[in-house]
Amino acid sequence: MGFYEVYSHPVLIRYKASVCSRASVFVLVVYLLTYIPPLLITYRSQGFWLKQSSYEEQPVVQFQYEMLMMGVTSVSGDYVAWSTFSNFNTLLGDKLRIPTVSVRESDRNGDGKADRLSMQLSIPLNSAEQIYSVQLLLTFSYQLHRMSVVVMQSMLLLQSSSPVPVSQLFISGDLKLQQKEPLSHRGVHTDYNVSVIDSASPFANSYDLTTIVRNYQERNLTTYLSCPVPVWTFGRAANAPFQIIAEIRYPVETITYRPGFWETVKFAWVQYVSVLLIFLWIFQRIQTFVFHNRVLPTVPVSLHKPHSS
Repeated sequence: MGFYEVYSHPVLIRYKASVCSRASVFVLVVYLLTYIPPLLITYRSQGFWLKQSSYEEQPVVQFQYEMLMMGVTSVSGDYVAWSTFSNFNTLLGDKLRIPTVSVRESDRNGDGKADRLSMQLSIPLNSAEQIYSVQLLLTFSYQLHRMSVVVMQSMLLLQSSSPVPVSQLFISGDLKLQQKEPLSHRGVHTDYNVSVIDSASPFANSYDLTTIVRNYQERNLTTYLSCPVPVWTFGRAANAPFQIIAEIRYPVETITYRPGFWETVKFAWVQYVSVLLIFLWIFQRIQTFVFHNRVLPTVPVSLHKPHSS
C-alpha cells in the first residue's frame, strides 16, 4: 500500500551557548558583517544621500506688455527705438518710432495655462531708413506652484542682425527657465518679483540693455529664449513699416530642488536595504552550515512549530 503525506510542520532548532563562547563571538561577527558592509557600500557608491532631485511642471506665464525695442538703421550705428516706458521714450527724441503692436497668448492644450505668445510689431520708418539689426526685450510674470512657490518677473531678449537691409524678422523659440542653484523643496520665493526695468527712472542708464542684462544675470532664476530660429525677409518697399513677428512657446520645465528630510531618508533606506538583502541571504546560509554541522560547539534544542500544508 502506498503512503501519501497528510500533514507536516517544520522543526525549529535553537542552538544555545554561553555568552563568552566561540559561538557567541561568531554570531556577533556575523551580525557586524551583515549590517555594516551594506552601509559602507551604499555610502561609498556616490549617491547614498539624495542631495538634488527634479520634477516637471507647466509654469504659469503671463506676458507683462512691457517692451523695449531698438533697431540699427545704418552701418554707421544710427538707430531707432521705442518702449512701453514713457521716460525712455522721452529720452529718444527724434529717434522714437511708435509701432503698431498685436499680441495674443493662447492655451493650445486646454490646461488653463497659456503656452504660447504670438506677437507682431509694425515699426514705421522714414524712406531713407533701413533695418540691419534688431533687439527686442520682453518681460513676463513667471510662477511655479507644485513644490516651492515661485513668483517672479522675468524677461527675454530677442536679437538678430543681417549684413544687408531687411523688411521683416520672424523669430521662434521657447521661453526656458535657467537655474544656477536648486530650489528648496518647499517655501515661497518672491525675491525676484520686481520689474527687471526701473520704469520710474528718468536716466538713460536705467534703460541700457547691457546694464539690464548684467543685473538680470546675477539672479538664481532667469528665463531666456531657447533655440531661436530667426528668418529675415529682404526687399522693403519705400515707406513700408518694418515687421517683427515672434512666436514664443512656454514649455513644461524640469525644476531641480533640494529634497526634504523624509525624501532623503527614504532614498537612502531603499539603497541600503537593496544591498542588505544580499548579505542577509549569504550569512544566513553560512550560519545554518556552521551550526547544523557542529563546526562550533552548541547545545541544540528542537522545538515543534505547528504549520499546516
